[in-house]
Amino acid sequence: MQERAAGRVALVAGATGLVGREILAAILADETYVAVHSVGRRALATANPKLTVHVLDFAALPALPAVDDVFIALGTTIKVAGSRQAFRAVDFNAVVDLARAARSSGGSRLGIVSAMGASEKSLIFYNRVKGEMEHAVSRLGFESVVFARPSMLAGNRDSLGQPERSGEKLALIFMRLDALIPANYRAIEAVRVARALVHGIKTAEKGIRVLLSGEMQAS
Repeated sequence: MQERAAGRVALVAGATGLVGREILAAILADETYVAVHSVGRRALATANPKLTVHVLDFAALPALPAVDDVFIALGTTIKVAGSRQAFRAVDFNAVVDLARAARSSGGSRLGIVSAMGASEKSLIFYNRVKGEMEHAVSRLGFESVVFARPSMLAGNRDSLGQPERSGEKLALIFMRLDALIPANYRAIEAVRVARALVHGIKTAEKGIRVLLSGEMQAS
């Protein structure tokens, strides 16, 4: 697959998060993109001539700027959100609403950070919501959609002011045993997920593509 020509405009949602900040860093450094819009509930400390930061409420989205490529890295946990309803408001409602708004603003390629095991039929609530989100955004009319489904993420949440996630902490402990663990189930660094998703969007063909964690390990 060939990368498309430069001169594109990107939108990034969730740039204050573990993977989102790496996506933002990658596309700001990429000459393919001449302008980057970051949308989120908090301002960013990052400054760059290509970057415009929009602080907004995902529950009441304004019209978005014209864009080409859309990257969404929004997500929380039930523990952090406080309830299943609050979790769904972020991981389903905010993601789908933002994707729909970006499509209306001209977005043609969509990359989303989802989760390993995402499935509408999953008995696990977290995975089921992720699967329902994937199904919903796949029907919005984007030319290309890429879902990144990482396993446990490795990264420094303290630097983001985010609470540590117990599952990720355990994953880091067992990273030394990577050779004994199938690639799709190994802990993966957030920067690898970001690089894989950005590359996946830049080389995307028409249709839907799923990036599994094992594939992203090489990014």
